[in-house]
Amino acid sequence: MAIREILLLGNPKLYEVSLPLERSELDAIAGLVRDLHDTLLDFRRRYGAGRAIAAPQIGVMKRLIYMHIDRPVTFINPVLDARSEEMIEVWDDCMCFPDLLVKVRRHKSCRVRFKDRNWLDQEIRLEDDLSELLQHEYDHLDGILAVSRARDAESFALRSQRPQSPSTEVQPPA
Repeated sequence: MAIREILLLGNPKLYEVSLPLERSELDAIAGLVRDLHDTLLDFRRRYGAGRAIAAPQIGVMKRLIYMHIDRPVTFINPVLDARSEEMIEVWDDCMCFPDLLVKVRRHKSCRVRFKDRNWLDQEIRLEDDLSELLQHEYDHLDGILAVSRARDAESFALRSQRPQSPSTEVQPPA
């Protein structure tokens, strides 16, 4: 098991734009995905939260996202498009600042095109909280943190002070 250190808010690496993965790096991706998996599950165990993680959050500046909801999904060189005009407002959290919540606006739905671990083209349409989740992780690939997307100066809260709102139950991607 390889649990990696998660970079914390203020670390300058979190603001760097990640580089695309090349097909020649596929062998190295397996170890990186295991590290992302182990790190995500460790964070989930410690904080009771965590559904996805981007490689830059552990200091690997590559365009790779690992999501684990009901099953693991690896997004290599993802491209977000077909973003809905309809927006949703959510209290966003992040492994890089685990005690802070930030109110942001995200697209209610989006499509992500990516390579899978066999370097095959894939495409998934996401809605609601999964759309928000992938947009959050995708931002990490471009060096953007949720704190930069805050609605306004009053859009910050400590997790212990989080305003209560009903959650939307959404099915994970197939």
